[in-house]
Amino acid sequence: MIIVGCVLLWLAFAKEFEPLLLAPIAFGCIMANFPKTGFFDDPGVMLAIHYGITNEIFPPLIFLGVGAMTDFGPLIANPSTILMGAAAQFGVFISLAGAMLLGFDVKEAASIGIIGGADGPTAIYLTIKLAPHLLGAIAVAAYSYMSLVPLIQPPVMAAFTTKKEREVVMEQLRPVSKFERIVFPVVCTIVISLLLPPVASLIGMLMLGNLFRESGVTDRLSDTSQNSLINIVTIFLATGTGMTMSANDFLNTKTLEIIVLGLIAFIGGTWAGVMFGKLMYWFTGGKVNPLIGSAGVSAVPMAARVSQIVGQKYKPGNFLLMHAMGPNVAGVIGTAVAAGTMLAMLS
Repeated sequence: MIIVGCVLLWLAFAKEFEPLLLAPIAFGCIMANFPKTGFFDDPGVMLAIHYGITNEIFPPLIFLGVGAMTDFGPLIANPSTILMGAAAQFGVFISLAGAMLLGFDVKEAASIGIIGGADGPTAIYLTIKLAPHLLGAIAVAAYSYMSLVPLIQPPVMAAFTTKKEREVVMEQLRPVSKFERIVFPVVCTIVISLLLPPVASLIGMLMLGNLFRESGVTDRLSDTSQNSLINIVTIFLATGTGMTMSANDFLNTKTLEIIVLGLIAFIGGTWAGVMFGKLMYWFTGGKVNPLIGSAGVSAVPMAARVSQIVGQKYKPGNFLLMHAMGPNVAGVIGTAVAAGTMLAMLS
């Protein structure tokens, strides 16, 4: 496992596979496999980090920072894009079914399936509650595929759209008022938390961070949430995740199966988002570019940038980024809703 940790470090530094996350995961993996350290028994910083992982403290704090960094304006301006974010969650259930066919129990399968949402904190949050022994493998798969968004998504986007569809220029989004920006996170928190209490902490912290951003009177809180706090928590979250990667839990065939299923989930989510984008293209008479559907996976904002890059490849000057941010933000919410649904059914 120490060798595995060194390989992950190489991928983080030499290949730049999500280095801000994979590097501390890799180093946590190395430290977890030293004998007689007492990390999980003796009071100290390592025990505190492990406590933050196993008691779901760090993922909601990550969501606080994500909310402070995210502009919900494109989603509010074009609410129909939330359907693309919902469609992209199809990959979650494809992988869930595949995992059950391979012999994983339903809780393990649900934890594996959530990789398809391309949302690391949600994957960690769900896995800790349902299948903590799979945390290391699922976290590595989730963050690795997040870093590979620019490689995985474009071939899928090109294969399932026509040249005419890829060249669609979308109308400029309407301006969104400050009142709408403040009401949206409050309403989302109330509605989703009442329907799915198990993810109230994730949704609540995501929307609180966004309120810090949009209120105009909490600049210091917004700045702290999206900079120093999220950086500190990322170190603890990733290192603590790596510390769960003991040899007994990681070095087995299940890990390889999880990595393969995660890739299938991610491709399936991208495909479903694009196909729903095609449906909206036909329904609106060619006003929606299906490429933005791929951003329905919740790798914010990388997936939206990929939609922009692919769109400009086929039509230089086409600006799809803000349109793609709608389904991208919807994907974050959609993945949390999918996780909450599975928690409500399986906990």
